[in-house]
Amino acid sequence: MKRSVLTRYRVMAYVTAVLLLALTVGVIGKRLLHLDGFDGFVTGVGIAHGWLYIVYLIFAFDLGSKAKMPLGRLAWVLLAGTIPTAAFFVERKVTREVEPLVIKDPEPQTASA
Repeated sequence: MKRSVLTRYRVMAYVTAVLLLALTVGVIGKRLLHLDGFDGFVTGVGIAHGWLYIVYLIFAFDLGSKAKMPLGRLAWVLLAGTIPTAAFFVERKVTREVEPLVIKDPEPQTASA
């Protein structure tokens, strides 16, 4: 498996997790604390998280299929983007498990003069 498959999954896991945390804070501010000005924030972050979660699903499924993950583990990885902070922990665990499957890039050869 190429390193880029793991890297793009990791990037999207972090992006999705950060946006979900921001969305959670925004919803708490809007609904529970009744703070003014959170309407636009929640709408914008919610839309961004929704679209980027779809990208996360694609990259996570690609990683899971190439790493030959069992369906239960793949389902947990896919759902991690919907639970605040879960993607951070799942990403670390998946990275540790998948890292040995990454093909090492050959050392660049220097031309002898």
